[in-house]
Amino acid sequence: MAKHILIIDDEASIRETLSGILEDEGFAPLCAESAETGLTILEEKNVDLILLDIWLGDNMDGLTALEKIKKDHSAIPVIMISGHGTIETAVQATRKGAFDFVEKPLSYDKIILAISNGLRFAQLEKENKILRDKTSKEIKITGSSAAIKELREQINRVAPTDAWVLIRGDHGTGKELVAQAIHRHSLVADHPMIEVNCAAIPDELIESELFGHEKGSFTGAYSSKRGKFDQADGGILFLDEIGDMSLKTQAKILRILQEQTFERVGGHKTIAVNVRVLAATNKNLEEEIERGNFRADLFWRLNVVPITVPSLSERLEDIKPLVEDLMNNLVGRGLARKTFSSGALTLMSHHSWPGNVRELRNFVERIAIMCPSDSIQKADISLFLNPAANPPTVIESSGAMRPYQENTFKDAKKSFERVYLQQKLHENNGNISQTAEQVGMERSHLHKKLKSLEISS
Repeated sequence: MAKHILIIDDEASIRETLSGILEDEGFAPLCAESAETGLTILEEKNVDLILLDIWLGDNMDGLTALEKIKKDHSAIPVIMISGHGTIETAVQATRKGAFDFVEKPLSYDKIILAISNGLRFAQLEKENKILRDKTSKEIKITGSSAAIKELREQINRVAPTDAWVLIRGDHGTGKELVAQAIHRHSLVADHPMIEVNCAAIPDELIESELFGHEKGSFTGAYSSKRGKFDQADGGILFLDEIGDMSLKTQAKILRILQEQTFERVGGHKTIAVNVRVLAATNKNLEEEIERGNFRADLFWRLNVVPITVPSLSERLEDIKPLVEDLMNNLVGRGLARKTFSSGALTLMSHHSWPGNVRELRNFVERIAIMCPSDSIQKADISLFLNPAANPPTVIESSGAMRPYQENTFKDAKKSFERVYLQQKLHENNGNISQTAEQVGMERSHLHKKLKSLEISS
């Protein structure tokens, strides 16, 4: 696809000359005779580089336009051109974000070299951003169970194609990780994957979010905006929680998916895109179709290659490697490393985990923070794993037991410490020295703690 180069110059002869040069080099030139027109084109088109004249004969000069461009389109390299250039002007333009400065009369070789360097720089910046995004997101699909091996095989088969994928699975199974893995191994991995959470966007705003809008199209639309479809042109659009989209928006989405063209909200110009779509849902779409909540034609359009992410209850043998990975992530965030005993892991593998990997992640973080011991034992798991079904009890000095009733964190922490230390004392038959060693406390410190909590050894 030819790179779009925007020429902003008030001299028609310069625009014509540059357009001819760019076309000869295989670029697609776009021309604007003023800064205002150029800024409008930027909102409507995917522009790869800008040639901007400093001295424009309208209400906005080149340096002012440069500031606006770098504010709203910082990733686009801007090459300043001028017939009255000075060192001071060049320095000023560079400080405002210009990539290069070329003087008139324009040299064919100089302008092509500057454009080539600018495009190469922009591509490196884009690749660096994608790399940073990839390293900042955990996209490892952990496990060696048969279900996970099959999932990986499906991803490896479909990723290098341009097929659309419908990712299905319960809440917390990691559907977004599957989408990220498909993107990472796709033919457009050098393009960012544009993500849309259909459940998080109000129904009245989702059209603007997906298709963009024109300035003044509704209250608060102070400027034009490119939508997610526009941003994903040439790459991947990930529609998460597609089952929560309204029927009205589903109808518009279907037309765009079929034709790959759309109009912005408040606009009349047709915009064509080339987008690969990945969609995800935790809902049974067949049942939603029966209830009249989801369009059957949209389902069949999205369901080219269905992939179902297994729930954690279907791969409980993956608990151990998942816990290890989750613990490594917590250590990377600054938490102290905790080890899980075989008994603790066995007990965890017998839990149903209705919240799937998300529930497991929250549980590992919770117990890593709240359990003072460096080694997580089976008793610790029992204490934390199902507080709703088995509310932790506080043993009073009289020996009576009651459930947690504290409202403040301070009181709840004190109650937990009492329960925890009573449990450890019981395991060590009341031996203070052994208990202190097990929980990682000095013996004298443990004595003071037991006294403050009114616990008798």
